[in-house]
Amino acid sequence: MKKVKIVAKHCPQNHFCPVMNICPTKAITQRSPFEAPVIDESKCTNCGRCTRFCGYGAFQITP
Repeated sequence: MKKVKIVAKHCPQNHFCPVMNICPTKAITQRSPFEAPVIDESKCTNCGRCTRFCGYGAFQITP
């Protein structure tokens, strides 16, 4: 089963992640602008919107 993960080293972690706003299930959260976002796997449907929206490649789908 495919699964979305965050690669923290690709995330600049210097702003609130705009990807949070495009997630249809609100599965992406971030405690502060200086931390990488987190995916709530119980809410994530693995739709892939986050992987297409993030210009840094921080969101990736794993096989």
